[in-house]
Amino acid sequence: MKLNLPGLTRYKLKDGSWAYRVREQGNTSRRVTLPCGPDHPQFHRCYTEARRGVSPRLEEVDTITHSFAWLVQRYEKHMNQQVSARIMNPATKQQRLAFYGRLLPKYGENAMEMPRRIVVRIRDELSATPGAADNMVKALSALYRWALEQELVSSNPTVGVSRINKGTGAIPWSIQDLHQFRERHPKGTMAHLALTLFTFTACRIGDAYRLGRGNERQEDGISWLSWQPEKKGSKPVDIPMLPPLLEAISSQTPAGPTYLLNGHGKPFASKNAFGNWFRDRVIEAGLQERSAHGIRKAAGELLALEGATQYHIMAVHGHGQARTSEVYTSGVNRRRLASEAMARLSGMSW
Repeated sequence: MKLNLPGLTRYKLKDGSWAYRVREQGNTSRRVTLPCGPDHPQFHRCYTEARRGVSPRLEEVDTITHSFAWLVQRYEKHMNQQVSARIMNPATKQQRLAFYGRLLPKYGENAMEMPRRIVVRIRDELSATPGAADNMVKALSALYRWALEQELVSSNPTVGVSRINKGTGAIPWSIQDLHQFRERHPKGTMAHLALTLFTFTACRIGDAYRLGRGNERQEDGISWLSWQPEKKGSKPVDIPMLPPLLEAISSQTPAGPTYLLNGHGKPFASKNAFGNWFRDRVIEAGLQERSAHGIRKAAGELLALEGATQYHIMAVHGHGQARTSEVYTSGVNRRRLASEAMARLSGMSW
């Protein structure tokens, strides 16, 4: 749906879906994120409130008891409690509500016991954007797992529904990609600092925009950077700051409470704001289909190529389980073993 409403902009999430925000009328520096998209029945009310500077919320409306909409309303209350208890990330709640909002106009009055064939149909209707399709199923799975625990439904219709996005996720940056970006954004620019921070910390985008001098510490003459990643289940990260990162930080002016600052010399308002800014810098460098997360993957592969074990990479990436980091080492270890094995044949008489 294409809209031309004053102050309305949209941005793409990692899963391929769209989120919307509105510039407050008369205040160009404030943007309000909407809790739903244009296909939601409460979209225009939320848009109008956001233009007035009010952060809109989806209102509970009269729904048919035990309908899909009724179930979503109750799950939203549960998620609000989870967010208040700091068990659930607010962004997770917002993303799930956005997915449910896309279904309410068509399925809201249907019985809450959704048949599996409907889940498959919903997934297939989004097949043009495989990431969004899989995340829609993931959001429905969370809804029905909760409903099953509450004995509101008898089964989870997403069980057995396969993923359609068979890709490997973000494309790791090559050495040439990193060089091309630095040629376009030389030392002293904020973009160069952002790239250096990603490369030499392997942090996620949700952590990069928050890091600053308050995360630094000194030990035996060595500067360390310490932080707790925002992603649920991640372990604290504590890594030494290598010379390229220290140099990039010291060469950047002005300095602020965070390393990375927007065009007004202030910290970015959110990871989405920073993500949009960094995406523009990537495009300026002439790179296609490259993301900030791809730099994190590149850092993991570079560590593996230099002989780091999956446990080394766990410590840098903040992984809580070894199998998560093994993705970076498995291929490299196999290549190294193959090279060592073939070397044994080098002196063979043939």
